[in-house]
Amino acid sequence: MLKLNTLKPQRGSSSQRKRLGRGSGSGLGPTAGKGDKGQLQRSGGSVRPGFEGGQTPLYRRLAKRGFKNYHARNHAAVNLSDLESKIPSELKELNLTVLQELGLARKNAERLVILGNGAITRTFKIKAHRVSESASKKVTAAGGSVEIVKVAAPAARPAKVAKAAAAK
Repeated sequence: MLKLNTLKPQRGSSSQRKRLGRGSGSGLGPTAGKGDKGQLQRSGGSVRPGFEGGQTPLYRRLAKRGFKNYHARNHAAVNLSDLESKIPSELKELNLTVLQELGLARKNAERLVILGNGAITRTFKIKAHRVSESASKKVTAAGGSVEIVKVAAPAARPAKVAKAAAAK
């Protein structure tokens, strides 16, 4: 019968604690399993989180306020539903500058992207840097046309141009 004085833990569920530094015969003798000398062998011998051995740590190398991605490009994404509802009826040709004047695209946008959300019944001639496949199908089905505008390559830096000319 099960009695309080006969209770034992399940086999393998508990183990005795390691008795460190109790002679070389114990397997964890003089150095208590910590090895010989050094910071990690000492009492309290550990490094704080983020410590990189004296090298300037990452949290001090990074800027503390903000980040400016100089390679980011500003795209103005416009849906077909916006073109249908917010464009005056006399406008037939749409490009980035027209949409910026109407307030449908941000003023600092460099490229125009047309997305296919919504339906379109009016005919437009659209000049954009990128047009989704569904938007292109909907515009052509409504009798309009889509023209992809090539992105101008960035201008070469003057020093590189002069160096290249000198090499020829």
